[in-house]
Amino acid sequence: MRVMVTGAAGFLGRLLVQRLLAAGELRGRRIDTLLLLDQRLDGFPQDPRLRYLSGSITDPALLRRGLADGIDVVFHLVSIAGGAAEDNYALGREVNLLASLHLLELLRNARQPPVLVYASSVAVYGGELPARMDEQQRPRPALSYAAHKLMIEQQLSDLTRRGELDGRALRLPGIVARPGDGSGLRSAFMSELLQRFAAGEAYLCPVSPAATAWWMSAACCVDNLLLGAGLDLGADDPSRVWQLPVLHLSIAEVVDALAEVFGDERRALVAYQPDAGLEALFGRFPPLRTPIARERGFRHDGTARTLVRRALNLDLRPRTSRTTHMLAQEES
Repeated sequence: MRVMVTGAAGFLGRLLVQRLLAAGELRGRRIDTLLLLDQRLDGFPQDPRLRYLSGSITDPALLRRGLADGIDVVFHLVSIAGGAAEDNYALGREVNLLASLHLLELLRNARQPPVLVYASSVAVYGGELPARMDEQQRPRPALSYAAHKLMIEQQLSDLTRRGELDGRALRLPGIVARPGDGSGLRSAFMSELLQRFAAGEAYLCPVSPAATAWWMSAACCVDNLLLGAGLDLGADDPSRVWQLPVLHLSIAEVVDALAEVFGDERRALVAYQPDAGLEALFGRFPPLRTPIARERGFRHDGTARTLVRRALNLDLRPRTSRTTHMLAQEES
């Protein structure tokens, strides 16, 4: 089997590559070749299964070269994040829309449709959300990034309908804990809070303790990406776009979980200076029910404490059947 990961050097990409190499198989078949595509591909292990495609996904020749020998599964993760894409519309359009459309075009194969797992985003819903919502909420993108994500979802669904692609789009929530400065994400404060607290450093939080968001650890996200790739779906399956289950937590609840793990004395490290505009966009998320996705087997982290431990690589043990049962009860 030949598998490709775009954005392989990114936050999620590296963890996904580690998991694929460790598993050695996908969809019941051995992984013979794992193609990694990103601007720079440093720091990966020496492994004969790895092939490197260094460069931009906007380079048509690079994509054609990577797909020349065929492909079975693609995880399409690369994107210009929301804030960066809004500040540089041309770059966001080139990467998030045009390059993604070109990738889908190259993957079209009516004889043997490849599986494509697309990392979409909760940003497609826009900023004005109801007091409670479920996964059938109508998308109303408020950023160019979100509009482009929704366009790719629709093209993926159409090519799947035509039998030329086996597409699956997963709408990702806030994934933590991202390293560095958040790479253009306006929701970077979610990761910064966890990292600073864990390091014992002072942190000035740009949203209030009451601000609520949708949370998921990177480890849990990779679980869901792999599940998405492994699903056996029929050509007449009613949906190829799923909203992942989320933990709906306030900043105060996350700080409580952090204090439980690292010690109550660290609470004093966190001060607050709310930015009204930022909180309006990323701090007023309502509860979100996802029974359709849960029926497929997609999951969130279960508890705020588990989120913290998995996000900070304190606990990467696989879920037990007891944990799965607890998760099912939490969102019922």
